[in-house]
Amino acid sequence: MQNKLIELAEQPSLRENELKFTVGDTVDVHTRILEGDKERIQVFTGVVIAMKGAGMRETFTVRRIVAGEGVERTFPVNSPKVADVVVKRHARVRRAKLYYLRDRIGKATRLAERRAKPWEAETHG
Repeated sequence: MQNKLIELAEQPSLRENELKFTVGDTVDVHTRILEGDKERIQVFTGVVIAMKGAGMRETFTVRRIVAGEGVERTFPVNSPKVADVVVKRHARVRRAKLYYLRDRIGKATRLAERRAKPWEAETHG
């Protein structure tokens, strides 16, 4: 159980609208980029291969292939830099961490589609 004082201190910094995705989902992560005095949104698309931590320390790792090379980025769930996470596709996985995808190439990285659960169908469908 987490310390009550830490939990109380973190409460104001937590995201109000909870992000609903899980490991294996293909997502678009909309991140805020500051360039000088202007702000723009950049999209990073990939498969969520890991989620870890809790509270303010909760993070998720997204992997995609760019020009034949694997690129992974780790995003804090509660960061104000993460504007939105849009789920494109749900995959059926049997592991909490999909690090085995790092060793696979091409079509071997595909994950089987899974049907939406009732709570996902009403919010995303």
